[in-house]
Amino acid sequence: MKKYAQYMTLMLAMVIAWSCTEELDPVISSDPAAPVLMSPQSGTSVILTAEDELEELVFEYELADYGFSAATTYTVQMDFVGNDFSEPSDVISSTSNKAMISYADFNQKLLAKGLVPMEEMMVEMRIKATINDNVADEFSETITMSVTPYEVALEYPRIYIPGDYQGWNPANENTIIYSVKSDNVYEGFIHVLGGSGEFKVNEMPNWDVNYGDDGADGTLDAGGANLKATGIGTFKLTVDLNAKTYTLGAPLYWGIIGDATAGGWDSSTPLEFNADENILTLTTDLTVGAMKFRANDAWDNNYGDDEVDGVLEAGGSDIAISEAGNYTITMDFKVPGKVSYTLVKN
Repeated sequence: MKKYAQYMTLMLAMVIAWSCTEELDPVISSDPAAPVLMSPQSGTSVILTAEDELEELVFEYELADYGFSAATTYTVQMDFVGNDFSEPSDVISSTSNKAMISYADFNQKLLAKGLVPMEEMMVEMRIKATINDNVADEFSETITMSVTPYEVALEYPRIYIPGDYQGWNPANENTIIYSVKSDNVYEGFIHVLGGSGEFKVNEMPNWDVNYGDDGADGTLDAGGANLKATGIGTFKLTVDLNAKTYTLGAPLYWGIIGDATAGGWDSSTPLEFNADENILTLTTDLTVGAMKFRANDAWDNNYGDDEVDGVLEAGGSDIAISEAGNYTITMDFKVPGKVSYTLVKN
């Protein structure tokens, strides 16, 4: 009888615990209330200046209501008027009913979006409320603002790419790639002309937060096994830190070709790699004539210079060599969206 009483007591405790757990499970409202952007108001005009770069633009909003107390992240988003937020840019995030961004940082967001310095432009703003991947985001109504950025060097968000190709140095500011749209998607190039081809993706110029790929499946794992570029050449690297994925393009092994080079127009002279500067380079004799840059001893990928301005264009004009001599040649992929070169007579 004593054992039976103990058994019933245990069963009753389990039922009570289960019932309490059921009561604690949040029930998401079938019609959650979206956040409401209160300030700035629609029609606000903001003229940014370098002198006021420490001032802050404050976004205030009523919190979303999901029917229960939720750990919610609120993100201020921006897009061009009429774009229907098809390509929104995240401006600033917060977990409270207020988000603040300095004029200097907001100016960078505007320039990264493509706004022209000193020109007034209309943009739309809204608030996105996010709980997790299992709950649909909620969005406020949009407001329209007039904004005028000022001219300053654009600083893209960056991540660091240490690897065997550059001596495993995460602090090398030359071996970084950028998020041109400030959307946590980064693109750039790594040059693997020897060694193991192994590298990693670091959020900062240290090893505190680094990513590898344990399964060699294109998915980034925190502290995972080294990533590896297979082959020899310049690889386009795309890293999506939102999805924790990465892709590597096919290797392009660059050289110079032309009647000013040792191989004429029949064969390329390969470029070498400067790991410290993260550039392709070559010191060689050139004769009077012309040259171009091309990859993999083929014309599928070749560069010339249409404007004679040190910036290369795909399929561009031959680069003239007007004086014979010994030259140091460089090819630089570090600046987003631009491939540059130099020709320096020694």
